[in-house]
Amino acid sequence: MIRVFLIAGEASGDKLGAALMAGLKSLTEVEFFGVGGPLMEAEGLQSRFPMDELSVMGIAEILPKYRHLMRRINETAEAVVQINPDVLITIDSPDFCLRVARRVKAKSQIRTVHYVAPTVWAWRSGRAAKMAKVIDHVLALFPFEPPYMEAAGMECDFVGHPVVAERIATQTEADAFRALHGIGDKPLLMVLPGSRQGEVSRLTPIFGRAVQAVLTARPDLRLVIPTTANVTELVQEQVKDWPVKPLILSPINQNKDAYLSEKAACFAAADVALAASGTVSLELAASDTPMVIAYDMSWLSRQIISRMLKVDTVTLVNLVSETRTVPEFIGKHCQPDAIAQAVLAVLSDPEQQQAAMQLTMARLGKGGEAPGLRAARAVLRGMQQG
Repeated sequence: MIRVFLIAGEASGDKLGAALMAGLKSLTEVEFFGVGGPLMEAEGLQSRFPMDELSVMGIAEILPKYRHLMRRINETAEAVVQINPDVLITIDSPDFCLRVARRVKAKSQIRTVHYVAPTVWAWRSGRAAKMAKVIDHVLALFPFEPPYMEAAGMECDFVGHPVVAERIATQTEADAFRALHGIGDKPLLMVLPGSRQGEVSRLTPIFGRAVQAVLTARPDLRLVIPTTANVTELVQEQVKDWPVKPLILSPINQNKDAYLSEKAACFAAADVALAASGTVSLELAASDTPMVIAYDMSWLSRQIISRMLKVDTVTLVNLVSETRTVPEFIGKHCQPDAIAQAVLAVLSDPEQQQAAMQLTMARLGKGGEAPGLRAARAVLRGMQQG
């Protein structure tokens, strides 16, 4: 029986960890230790402390909890060394996970695996070399990432992106969504201004002005905004003066599975999406929904990131498909009129992105072995070779 210590610090990591655990259990006898959320606990992990303690972002949020987080880092590293597992698998959350790995490596020869490669292809390429000092093996979500990790001295396997395992709504479900909300055959624009309060506050007014310009040309347009619980009230406040009242989908006071099904149906029903930059572009590609991507940040962040950025597009569909089919408006280019023209162009020719979206899904592993099982195979193979 192998002994595996896992650490996940946020919901996305919990999901990756649970799929990896299920994959390991299907391939070998295994005992789990570590820190994770409800999905990992359902697969047999008894978390050493609530994963939510690690789900903090930004300096303002981290500073008040700094001492507590450092204490958790130290006690987690001590637990790893004491248990002496066959492998330590850290999942995303690099600020916490890599600090634990550094302490473990200083006191032991325990094999370390990190799940989710840092985005060194986009910016801050020095992170790979720094990570290589404490990580033996990386599990990558994107097919273009292994060369960057290997160049820094780490083993790396592309194991597929979890988006390919997500449930996609059927056309019947999409039609039912349209019928339920009285949309019928009218064009439907899905607006996705983000899941963090800062980005929603910044992007929703810009998106609103873009939507107004689109409505001038297409007055029959309907609007829908899927939200997360933490931004629902903010979105409601931000859109109250929009010329057409959007349908707002929220998980508040809804069964989680019911909300996820409704959201999937919404993605499938939409004719086009206007979305903040991020992994949502992959969710849209999975549901075959053409998109326009837009994002802005504070002036200072814009200056810093624009100087550090190493790629000419931040849209993952463009990067994975090696095309520039998805229009994007980032930083100073995030202007309502330009965004509106792009949305109208996609509405008039929705097929233009189809090939790029399908190629993206194929390259991320759609139709192949589940990413969690591929990740488990990679971990076991690495242990045998290491």
